Amino acid sequence: MAKISTSMKCNHFCPQSLFLYGTYREDGTPNFGLFCWFSYYWDEDLGVMACIGDTKLTKDLIRKNGVFSANLVTKPLLPLADYYGNHAGYDPEKMKILPEVMHGAVLDVPILKDSPWSYELRVKKELNCQDGDIFLCEICNVLADEYCLDESIPIAARMQKAAPVVTTHETYFSLDQTPLCGWGEPQMQVKG
Repeated sequence: MAKISTSMKCNHFCPQSLFLYGTYREDGTPNFGLFCWFSYYWDEDLGVMACIGDTKLTKDLIRKNGVFSANLVTKPLLPLADYYGNHAGYDPEKMKILPEVMHGAVLDVPILKDSPWSYELRVKKELNCQDGDIFLCEICNVLADEYCLDESIPIAARMQKAAPVVTTHETYFSLDQTPLCGWGEPQMQVKG
């Protein structure tokens, strides 16, 4: 099959996991925003990098407080996540719809009780770009549902139960599909 050059702005085949970033407003009300530019980096320890473009209340609160949570979005959480992703944080009515929230175990951050995997993050460094900003964060704690850590259950079964959601090209996808193979298996197909 032929390769075709495309625009660098085309990220249709770069699926990203969805996370609801949680912060507290000045009045103590939880605030959640939907984001997908989230990944890991290494600098003497595992850290998280989170990019937020444009002007966002969540970004303002992260800068002010220096901490936030990142809660994995699952299929059951998707309607709420999509709602948060399509309503501006500055709208005082946005957080009228609020799921069950608990307090972080280590940091002063709101955690979505129904998310099976939540990070408690402290910003170590901010990189400012023209139209977005990248927060390099220390992982201070991970709150995980017990089944996520149960190694007696195959990872594929744990992923199917968690049912995380990814997005690309303005579409949501579920990762709860049949696994293809394990690490190291594809290299066996390479003849050398």
